Amino acid sequence: MSDNPLNAFVPGPRCKLAGTPSGPLAGKTFAVKDLIDIAGWPTGGGNPDWERAHPVPTRHAWVVERMLAAGASVIGKTATDEVSLGILGENPFFGTPRNPAAPDRVPGGSSSGSASAVAGGVCDFALGTDTGGSVRVPASFSGLYGIRPTHGRIDFSGITVQAPSSDTVGWFARDATTFARVGETLFGGALPATLPTTLLVATDAFGFADPAVAEALQPALTRLAALIGTRRDETLAPQGLSVWQGAQRCLQSSEAWRTFQPWIDAYNPRFAFAVARGLTLGSQITDAERTRAALMREEARARLRLLLPPGTILALPTTPFPAPLLGQSISTLAFMRERISCLTCVGGLTGSPQVNLPGRTADGAPVGLSIVGARGTDLDLLAVARAFAG
Repeated sequence: MSDNPLNAFVPGPRCKLAGTPSGPLAGKTFAVKDLIDIAGWPTGGGNPDWERAHPVPTRHAWVVERMLAAGASVIGKTATDEVSLGILGENPFFGTPRNPAAPDRVPGGSSSGSASAVAGGVCDFALGTDTGGSVRVPASFSGLYGIRPTHGRIDFSGITVQAPSSDTVGWFARDATTFARVGETLFGGALPATLPTTLLVATDAFGFADPAVAEALQPALTRLAALIGTRRDETLAPQGLSVWQGAQRCLQSSEAWRTFQPWIDAYNPRFAFAVARGLTLGSQITDAERTRAALMREEARARLRLLLPPGTILALPTTPFPAPLLGQSISTLAFMRERISCLTCVGGLTGSPQVNLPGRTADGAPVGLSIVGARGTDLDLLAVARAFAG
């Protein structure tokens, strides 16, 4: 019988490491996205030519060291979209991890295997990375708690870089208590005793989502508002969500091309069409386009500073629709990716922390409600998630 029925883990022998016998996460098990280094094990990056071009790491990534020192044990390295350049979780080289919450649908990516392993009950939590949505999207699609932390707050050393101005490392969990405990360990502090007092609802983001998703999230919004106290409707992106998305796409794609160009020049690696197309478009971005996008990023950051003074959080749908069905055409999925990133771009542009709250379904599949805080308020969001879970 296969020890990888969900196809959540990378092919070959399973990486297993015991954590310290005591600590805040003692007895917990976790999985590690195959962009995150574990000493003595190759970092495959979801692409066979990436692994062949890079030496086996000799030390753990900081985040892995931190988890092992806290008592958690590694049970394996998980599948990813190619070098993090994907949002749906499909990989032509190694197959697509199963979405246990919706087996006929994609799991979401690029932290697809990590989400699959947690949703399938194989481990207690799992590490992933999030540049343009790669933790938040699979968390929404798979019915999990997931976080994109404040940009730069968690040490990114020992992790494959894509776009440095947006890259973060986050995690998934099925329950809010484990989710929060991992955060306390990584952030080095306890959850605050009091919750935020004002909830903003991003009306443009809810209007952008499919009607079934917006409707499905209303009970969660009502519960969240009752928990927080004051609710107010606001426009998140006055310039337009698609304008914010265009700026994030420009900056992220340009940085990704610069990151991977030396490897591409040296090895001429194989790629899926969507990945190759994205890198090609990134290579063609001009300095003038980057400058305009950078200015838009400054506007977006200013907007979040205005909207999110101390004690305030913002809610929006994590994704505009539930996970797409498996096996759809490249052309169909291309527009879906663009729609998804119109909601996830807020994280990369502003660097703000964002948490997916699970528990709702639309069209029979999970959809998540996101809460966003000002930079540095990660623990506040985790406190809200734990209180929201009851």
